[in-house]
Amino acid sequence: MSTATPHPIPPAPDVARVVAFFESLTPDSVGQLGLFYDRNARFVDPFNDVQGLAAVEGIFRHMFVALDEPRFVVTGQVVQGAQCFLLWDFHFRFKRFDTHTVQTIRGTSHLVFSDAGLVTLHRDYWDAAQELYEKLPLIGGLMRWLKKRANS
Repeated sequence: MSTATPHPIPPAPDVARVVAFFESLTPDSVGQLGLFYDRNARFVDPFNDVQGLAAVEGIFRHMFVALDEPRFVVTGQVVQGAQCFLLWDFHFRFKRFDTHTVQTIRGTSHLVFSDAGLVTLHRDYWDAAQELYEKLPLIGGLMRWLKKRANS
């Protein structure tokens, strides 16, 4: 019989609150990220790997500068203990070319929460080649050609 004290299981994070925040994210609300993220949170995606609340805020602020009408729609979630995966569609329009077509990137986010319910790790997974590069002029044609060659 073990006398070791079991590790307490942290409370389930309030994922619905995080989802609501991201689905309603605006340039003004980015400053409220500290209500959801730990001050030492890490954010990783195909283009970034940053640590600290200010750096994470910078990623989301830049999104509003670089793209028109960016918005997230969470389409599913799996929560287990102090972590979750969110499936999402990211809708936006390019500012420099094909400014009229709404683009969509499909991806997922892995979020890890602290005992206080704050995000300590946010890692986004999405296929930059298929979801972004293939939609760009010039590069898109090359990416589609490479994909066709790889599959033949």
